[in-house]
Amino acid sequence: MDKYDYIVVGGGIIGIATARQLQLQFSGVKVAVLEKESMLASHQTSRNSGIIHAGVYYAPGSMKAQFCREGNHDTKEFCREYGIPFKETGKLLVATDERDVQRMGELLERCKQNEITTEVLDQQQLQELEPNVVGVAATWVPSSGIVDYGVVTTKLAEQFVTAGGEIFTNCEVLAVKETAEIEVRTSLGTFVGGFLVGCAGLYSDRLIRMLQPEAPFKILPFRGDYFQLPVTKRQIVKHPIYPIPDPELPFLGIHLTPMIDGSLTVGPNATLAFAREGYKFWTMNFKDLLEMFSYSGLYRLIKKYPQATWNELKNSFHKPGYLQLVNRYCPQITLDDLRPYPAGVRAQAVKPDGTTLDDFLFVESGKTLIVGNAPSPAATSALPISRYICDKVEQLQK
Repeated sequence: MDKYDYIVVGGGIIGIATARQLQLQFSGVKVAVLEKESMLASHQTSRNSGIIHAGVYYAPGSMKAQFCREGNHDTKEFCREYGIPFKETGKLLVATDERDVQRMGELLERCKQNEITTEVLDQQQLQELEPNVVGVAATWVPSSGIVDYGVVTTKLAEQFVTAGGEIFTNCEVLAVKETAEIEVRTSLGTFVGGFLVGCAGLYSDRLIRMLQPEAPFKILPFRGDYFQLPVTKRQIVKHPIYPIPDPELPFLGIHLTPMIDGSLTVGPNATLAFAREGYKFWTMNFKDLLEMFSYSGLYRLIKKYPQATWNELKNSFHKPGYLQLVNRYCPQITLDDLRPYPAGVRAQAVKPDGTTLDDFLFVESGKTLIVGNAPSPAATSALPISRYICDKVEQLQK
């Protein structure tokens, strides 16, 4: 039985970045990555908008704000160094009415505190920059960009393996035991290590419960439906276009995003999925359903946002309702333009009282450190998160 200094559970961008950082920070260590899928980056890493976030929305002083600011720089530098395609497109947050303008002012103040460069555009300036977008004002964020995070993960994995790391795919973790060492029972057998780092995304709470009686939250899966516009509409906008988010709601709203491959997507919405990998509306998993519908946090969350819950559910199968949200700022898009595109599922951590965890959360013990909550901008922030994790691991091992 091979033994490892470090075992990383999860082959998404955070898991692979962390595995690579362990090699860089602790010379000569033996590291294994365990991934239950046949390919790396199969879930949240590859099923997103591909935005390199600037950090507009995040509370000053939060880990989100710190990691995103560092990650925006680090992601671009990594791409430049290794020839990974990316574009620093900037992005527009469009205010379509006076209520949006008021909310935009609050965002601008947050950007100022987070040291993010912005520019306010009036209606005429917005029209000059994006003739097909309507609004009364907009915020221009020049440091935002686009990239394929799956490609970034592949390059990190290549570096990890070249440096002697081992990646085991089709390797589902079944149980974890912490004694003098860490024993991880998997579908490929048992792995033994000195320390375990969990980057399990949609399954982070289950990994935590393998080590302690109860996690302080549960993961509720929220599907984000995307559509792709036809080739004839790909040039309708040149930059990512976002609505001004409602600060009372936990999600950002449907946006238009030029992708790094030249396509243009619309989305995502945010509706409760019936499986942790519920990428289709009708996909259901009995175990996931039982966990969700026996959890008080679900009902308290719905009670907090009854209208938003209904609207998101309705629009997930009623395309005209979905389209109406897009047409607020881009009226040229029609129903026929909304072509099928792979959905994503967001791992939303929710406390028993229905409170959503908005910042990153790490759960630690003597020989384990688990990324409990890694919401957007996790992909943008993967490199600084990996450094943070390794610093924490070093502290725990002293």
